[in-house]
Parts: sequence; structure tokens; C-alpha cells
Amino acid sequence: MAHEENSLFSVPDLGGRRMPDIALHSTDDADVNLSRLSGLTVIYAYPRTSPPDGTAVSGWSDIPGAKGCTPQSCGFRDHFDELRSAGVAHVFGLSTQVTSYQKEVVTRLHLPFALLSDADLSLQRALSLPTFDAGGMTLLHRVTIILRDGVVQTLMHKIDDPSTNADDVLEYLSQS
Repeated sequence: MAHEENSLFSVPDLGGRRMPDIALHSTDDADVNLSRLSGLTVIYAYPRTSPPDGTAVSGWSDIPGAKGCTPQSCGFRDHFDELRSAGVAHVFGLSTQVTSYQKEVVTRLHLPFALLSDADLSLQRALSLPTFDAGGMTLLHRVTIILRDGVVQTLMHKIDDPSTNADDVLEYLSQS
């Protein structure tokens, strides 16, 4: 299952916790405060997407769980209508990359949802989300958070195949 224990990093127990009152800049030029959103919200945190020329961080393939950010985003793009039909009001990708970089990703991947930037790590610190360092950057480990009215319902942290993460979310929603 997508939310079993993962021994690679420690994961905070966020179940039932209200999201912190923090505004994150989004690729649609709005500030999004996850604690104030109504309905179901899915946030998938990912380390980083490589630039359009495909240059990855040196040693990227050797970092457990690092690869797969583009397939993960494309999975949420491809299942966006199904997620909406399952009652999801908001879908966001979240990384520590700056908004200007993320805007290129939204355009290149034709994402029907915004990406959120936690470049200053304010949300990461408030929630103690796991990170790792690569290429001189502090990056988020891959986790998916499902909220209802700004309160954490579940945190998925063992995402073996990022391309099927949206499927895992749909499965979770069908069982809850």
C-alpha cells in the first residue's frame, strides 16, 4: 500500500492536524493558504523537476526516491478529471523550486492545476516534512497529503512508483 512505513526517512504523524496558516505562492500568481481551503485537497510534494534540457543533478538516479517527479505530475494531470469526480476540490504539486521555474513546468507538462513553491521551507519547517540535500539544494522527500477543510486526513509517504501516485490517491478516496 502507498502509505506503509518507509525506513529511508522519518515521517511526521500529521493525521488530524490543521495545516499551518502559511501562504504559498502558486504558478497561477495567487497565494494559497492550505489551512483555509474548503473541501478535499490533494497536495503531492516532490523533490524537483529537471529543466527542459533534461539535465539532472549529478547522482540523482542514486538517491532513493528522487526520480519520478515528471511522471508523478503527469499522473495527476492524467487523472485530474477522475480526482475531481471523486470529490477533490483542489490538486496542487509542491516543491522547493521557485515559482518562475515551476511556471515553465506547468506549461511544458500541460498541468490543469497549480504548483506551489515552498522555496523558503516555511511549510516544510511547520510540518517537519522530510527533506534531503542534493546539488546544493534542500529538497522535499516525496509525500502526498490529503486534506479535508484544511485538516490532514492522511499522509502517504511510501510512494514506490511516482507515476501511480494519483491512482493510489483515487484508491484511498474510494475506501474512505
